[in-house]
Amino acid sequence: MAERPQIAIVDYQAGNLRSVQKALEKTGASAVATSDPDAIAKADGVVFPGQGACDSSMRHIRELGLETPIKESIASGKPFLGVCLGLQLLLEESDEGNEPCLGILKGRVRRLPGGQKIPHMGWNQVDIQLEHPVLKGIPAGSYFYFVHSYYADPEERSVVAGTTEYGLNFCSAVAWDNVAAVQFHPEKSGDVGLIIYENFVQLVEQTKAAGVWR
Repeated sequence: MAERPQIAIVDYQAGNLRSVQKALEKTGASAVATSDPDAIAKADGVVFPGQGACDSSMRHIRELGLETPIKESIASGKPFLGVCLGLQLLLEESDEGNEPCLGILKGRVRRLPGGQKIPHMGWNQVDIQLEHPVLKGIPAGSYFYFVHSYYADPEERSVVAGTTEYGLNFCSAVAWDNVAAVQFHPEKSGDVGLIIYENFVQLVEQTKAAGVWR
């Protein structure tokens, strides 16, 4: 039997990680929530979830010494999946606070416009814009579960992998190379959400077998 891929779920005190861990375990991965920089560095793949405020989350990330291992995981070429706040924090700055974000992507996190209920909570469609291994096999017009008041607005539009309508057409997914990140919660999105975790674990297995990441 092949060894199960080791997935690190970054724990920076921003939300319940158990549902993410259970979704990954359903796909056959070995997943652990951790704030240990060494465990993140050694993992075959990294999931970066989160719920909550930008400023407190970035302070926790820096206090726990997680900023460098997150950035190094992305730079190494190992598969990396951001979820909800884990998408927003990849950008440079946020309307929600004053703390600098990770700056992986140029751009700003903006508050959803008025005129509809905030937070945006519930099921909504995602229009997939790009092909990426993590988004493979997602049926057109699929609905996913959202809970957020802010959205990512990357400067580089070529990384926008999915969009959603809610007061405006906003970026609900990004993807490039070894990285994918989504605004919605795949672990709360039923069978279609599980496809994303299955695809991610398959990408981890393939990348590990190929010896791609440094």
